[in-house]
Amino acid sequence: MTASDTDTRLLDLAVRSALRGHGLVEPNPMVGCVISDSMGTILAAAHHERFGEPHAEVLAVERAGDSARGSTVHVTLEPCNHHGKTPPCVETLIRAGVREVVVGAKDPNPQACGGMNTLREAGIETRCVNHSGSKALLSPFRTRLEESRPWVTVKWAQSLDGRIATRTGDSKWISSPLSRLMVHRERGRVDAIMTGIGTVLMDDPRLTARGVSIRRVATRIVIDRSLRTPLDSALIKTIGEAPLLIVTSRESLNTSKADSLKSRGVRLIGRDLVDDRFDLSSLLRDLHAEHDIATILVEAGTGLMSSLVRADCVDELAIFTAPQTMDDPEGYPPLEPDAAEKVATELRESTSRLYRRELDELVLCRMHS
Repeated sequence: MTASDTDTRLLDLAVRSALRGHGLVEPNPMVGCVISDSMGTILAAAHHERFGEPHAEVLAVERAGDSARGSTVHVTLEPCNHHGKTPPCVETLIRAGVREVVVGAKDPNPQACGGMNTLREAGIETRCVNHSGSKALLSPFRTRLEESRPWVTVKWAQSLDGRIATRTGDSKWISSPLSRLMVHRERGRVDAIMTGIGTVLMDDPRLTARGVSIRRVATRIVIDRSLRTPLDSALIKTIGEAPLLIVTSRESLNTSKADSLKSRGVRLIGRDLVDDRFDLSSLLRDLHAEHDIATILVEAGTGLMSSLVRADCVDELAIFTAPQTMDDPEGYPPLEPDAAEKVATELRESTSRLYRRELDELVLCRMHS
């Protein structure tokens, strides 16, 4: 069903509210809810605030109080219809006596769906409208549910001439302080931050969230098939601040280097190599199933980012472009040619958003749209 201007306005507001839960509600989806009267005046707004706590609809009804009776509810996701960590939201809406419920996206979870039918059976007018913001908000949850793997965001900072580092590997600092602060904010809201051994050896990163409010402590994941991570690296020195997990070949597990890393608190995962590479799709599924990782931010070099693209394991790109050039034709591009072409093909069909951070431009692009 096509959304009216009022539906779009109120669901857009619900989406903005829902985003406040990022980093606190996962692996649940972010959900926002707005309650309005017959004139479209907002009576209450709420979002799912924390995993295991009351859902957005329940909080919004509590805030609206008696005025919820006869109201219209706009919610980004179909109200749940089952007993999980909280009671069904449909029961709250029925008891509140709302007149109408407008849904931005149906629930893809077979255990929780069916809320719209229950509301209709209770005499509440219910409809689902075509709202892109609600669908985009649900995408990370849908990916986890349908593909059994984490939602993967790949981030890079590049110069105007499309380079992420010089031929010697120098890349500090391309983006502005405000852009870097935004990245730190995201680090403090995801389950894991992934990089490759090349980045570890070149940049010696910590990959921790600093100078921001930390909603969850991300596990640092290094793809390092030969266990070349230095024992004196910043990642190991800061292991008391955030867990460190290294993905390596099975053969590398039976080495003195492996013993030294484990003695320092590093977790090792041994994987088989196929054509000298890891099966990244399988790895991501295992990270989701065995390590409860629902969201990953990738901060890596050309090789790992390209491999993730080829494996169809990238859901979102965050590309910062700084107003400078490297003037190094042999500098590193963000992606290898075939991966870049694959991205270009997919992005022709996707939606991108452009933001400005000081002098930088940030483009957020959804893949597989």
